[in-house]
Amino acid sequence: MSRQKQALIQSLTLAAMVAVPAWAQAKSIMCVWDVVGKTGDVYAAATDYALAMQKQGVDFDIKTYVDERVAVEDFRSGQCDGVIATAFRTRQFNGVAGAIDSIGSTTIVKNGKIDINASYDVVRKVIQIFADPKADKLMVEGNYEVGGIFPLGAAYPIVRDRKINSVEALSGKKIAAFDYDKAQSVMIQRIGAQPVSVDVTNIGPKFNNGFVDMVTLPAVAYKPFELYKGIGTTGGIGRFPIMIPTVQVILNRSKFPEGTGEKSRQYWLSQFDRAMKIIQIAEKGIPASAWDDLPAESIPKYVLMLREARTDIAKQGLYNKVGLNIIKKARCSINPADAECATRNEIE
Repeated sequence: MSRQKQALIQSLTLAAMVAVPAWAQAKSIMCVWDVVGKTGDVYAAATDYALAMQKQGVDFDIKTYVDERVAVEDFRSGQCDGVIATAFRTRQFNGVAGAIDSIGSTTIVKNGKIDINASYDVVRKVIQIFADPKADKLMVEGNYEVGGIFPLGAAYPIVRDRKINSVEALSGKKIAAFDYDKAQSVMIQRIGAQPVSVDVTNIGPKFNNGFVDMVTLPAVAYKPFELYKGIGTTGGIGRFPIMIPTVQVILNRSKFPEGTGEKSRQYWLSQFDRAMKIIQIAEKGIPASAWDDLPAESIPKYVLMLREARTDIAKQGLYNKVGLNIIKKARCSINPADAECATRNEIE
């Protein structure tokens, strides 16, 4: 074959590749973080997600990680086309969706008591809002798009000593703070405690071995992180949801067909009840003796404290204001009698 013909074939091949969108040139890769790897609930949900999206004409392989930091960095560097990780990590790609994991933003109090069912109703409502086609623009930041949200369950204060049962008692104590979520450190410092940097790979050992006095985690972390070792006979879990953390799906828009994000968000909305079953099983798996109820008279005070901290943190640019205002509207649709609902926005 002459050089001229070879050059012509090469140029035609290159032109054909350029004409084909990036998502069609190779199978996409979804990087999935699960603290226990392929035996975990997040991985199981992700495999079902892959099958469901395949029926929608979206095909991808799953790559599993137990180190969340590596999963997100691989996504950022282009080694993955999508990532499933906690909102603490994915907030950098979309602040609006990441606001759902802000301190106290989904905590509902009725008649002076925590209403955990109403709190989950707020989470469901926000996920519904974000899955609505009207919110499509909010779910996109640059080349990144939120493909869904999956709640991990209410995060409770877990202490090594039950005597730490008030904000005042936390003064000077060491509290675990994820090193990639600056808002946690700010909150801990506000109450006069000492933040200790952790990540998902070492938060369990640091608590269990006494390097920190308190962690804030959902029930699904109790067994994988062996928190019962740190709780022992003197510690406990305060039945006060400081936040409801989520796992979020982030997509590189150039790697998937048009409309994938909306279909994906609708799918994960349909999985909300599945998430609730996982959460309920995890909470029932914790011995009743480990739970500790906070004094009823302190609850409204703590909710107000979280609200004030949340708005201050937002003013520092660590929480997305648009996201917080959407969540407030969701809270007020669930609990319109709350005094905060007299004002339109949580933060201007």
